[in-house]
Amino acid sequence: MDKIKAGDVYEFETMYHQKDVDMFAQISGDNNPIHVNQQYAKNTPFGQCIVHGFFAGAVFSRVFGTMWPGEGTIYMNQEMSFRAPVFVEKPYKAKFKVSEVNEEKHRGIIECVLEDNEGKQAIIGKAMLMHKERF
Repeated sequence: MDKIKAGDVYEFETMYHQKDVDMFAQISGDNNPIHVNQQYAKNTPFGQCIVHGFFAGAVFSRVFGTMWPGEGTIYMNQEMSFRAPVFVEKPYKAKFKVSEVNEEKHRGIIECVLEDNEGKQAIIGKAMLMHKERF
C-alpha cells in the first residue's frame, strides 16, 4: 500500500437521489420542506428541493473511510463551507488534494471540494485524517 504524500489527489463521482434525501431527513430529524417538499421548494430561490448540506458533505466521509485512504482511517476534523446548493439527480464530483502530511503522527490535511459537472463549487473544506499505514 503506497504512502499518501503532499500533492496527491483523488476524485470520486457521485449523485444524490430524493429517496436518500428523504431518508436523511427522517434519520436526522431535519425535515425542512426545502429538502423534502417539491411544492414548497418551487417557491424558493432554488426552484426545487436541495440536498441537506451535511448529507451532501457526507461524501467526504464515504471516500475517506472506504476508498482513500480507506479502511483504518481515523477522521479527526472536518471544516466545510456551503457555497452553492446541491440538487438531486445531478452529477457531482468530490475532489481531494493533500496539502500536508505529518509522517511522525500519521496525519494528513486534505482539501475537499464538491463540485457540479460545470466545475461550480458547492462545498469546500479541509479535513484532518490519521492513518497509520498511509501517512
